[in-house]
Amino acid sequence: MRHQSHITIVMENPFIVTGKIRPECFCDRVEESTRLERSILSGGENVVIISPRRMGKTGLINFCFEKPEVKEQVTAIMVDILRTSTLQEFTYLLGRAVFKTLGSRSQQMMKAIIDTMVSLRGSFGYDPIKDTPTFDIKLGDITHPAHTLEEIFDCLEKAEQHCVVAIDEFQQIVNYPDRNVEALLRTHIQQSSNANFIFAGSERHIMDEMFLDHARPFYQSAAIMALEPIIQENYAAFVTRHFTANGLEVTLEAIDLVYSTFQGNTYYMQKTFREAFSASVEGRTCDKALVEDIINDLMQESGHKYSETLARLTLPQKELLYAIARDGHAQRVTSAQFIRRHRLQSASSVQAAMRKLMEYGIVTVEENQYYVEDQLFHRWLLYS
Repeated sequence: MRHQSHITIVMENPFIVTGKIRPECFCDRVEESTRLERSILSGGENVVIISPRRMGKTGLINFCFEKPEVKEQVTAIMVDILRTSTLQEFTYLLGRAVFKTLGSRSQQMMKAIIDTMVSLRGSFGYDPIKDTPTFDIKLGDITHPAHTLEEIFDCLEKAEQHCVVAIDEFQQIVNYPDRNVEALLRTHIQQSSNANFIFAGSERHIMDEMFLDHARPFYQSAAIMALEPIIQENYAAFVTRHFTANGLEVTLEAIDLVYSTFQGNTYYMQKTFREAFSASVEGRTCDKALVEDIINDLMQESGHKYSETLARLTLPQKELLYAIARDGHAQRVTSAQFIRRHRLQSASSVQAAMRKLMEYGIVTVEENQYYVEDQLFHRWLLYS
């Protein structure tokens, strides 16, 4: 008797969390991507993109950079400065991105870069296999960041194509101990004729101050685009379409739960449905019970990290964090009513604690409402 063979069909998961997003897997953002693409191709406008972290701003930028008409007409450069703390680190990351992108275009451009970056010329490495120079530069090699930065901008001016440089988490520069960083960068950017810039940031209050305060160097230097959560109905249609197209089932109740839990946060919704899609391929219906299990698993996976975050906080900071988590979007946090309701110490204690929670990137503020920036952390605080 012959045994029936079982063939496992591997479906490509349409819920992409990191990396390049195929057009058919990119959810909504039609208006935003059209506007950003128009700005990129116009060659005359800098753009600020503001959204909470993991709301999809980096994905939006990369999606536009990957469009054929954009790739044909401009040279796109992306640099993430979230983990930088000095101008030296900023210069290092920008220099590496410029070298990697422009240097790969042609031998002539690579030679122009090396000839221009005089301050680092002796630090470039060499790849004997490819017979080309490499960016084998250490952070410590950048001894005069302001001078090296000027050379990097000179490289952009010499690029064979118009450049668009996207700087992710741009608000980080306000934390550098170096003096006049905003003014220094603004001067270089203002003088650039062969490059435009996209400034992406997740701290709305800081980005607003940088670009809307007339006393700051970047005042009115770029068009501002605020990236809001994808409309719930649009995201539900996106999820349903991909499940149905693959012969799988998903309930509207499951989608509603995920959307409300993460308040439209693109990253966590995509991560949840990526797991749900895989489970459905194995035979489970994507219903409320399934996504609840997945969300609980995500909380458990991140539990150690969140516990470490709490361990670094003082007692007043922890008490305020839990109070904000309970309110969801807390208002008038120094008022007697808020302090009394959450049994906090005093207005001055709350002010000091809030300053640190925002400095650590744990709590953010929007329209005078304070909330825990990481929605999964918020849920973990409430239910763990």
